[in-house]
Amino acid sequence: MANTSSAKKCVRKMARKTATNKNRRSSVRTDLRKVEDAIISGDAKLAQDALAKAEPALMRAVGKGVFHKNTGARKISRLTKRVKALS
Repeated sequence: MANTSSAKKCVRKMARKTATNKNRRSSVRTDLRKVEDAIISGDAKLAQDALAKAEPALMRAVGKGVFHKNTGARKISRLTKRVKALS
């Protein structure tokens, strides 16, 4: 366990940041899952709408450091390609 007051504060800060990042990651995954479900169902319009919502959310998470930038770019690229294939 942390001995100094500064180390204890770091533990508290990490706990807050971990919770925030967990919420961000969860919401982004939910948005990506909605795109996946729309692609599987074959609904091009719904897939495009879901992708339009998921892309900025994912890039916001990349900017906050939740995901690596290459991971975000790769996911968006692959989803965009699959959505385009529907229409």
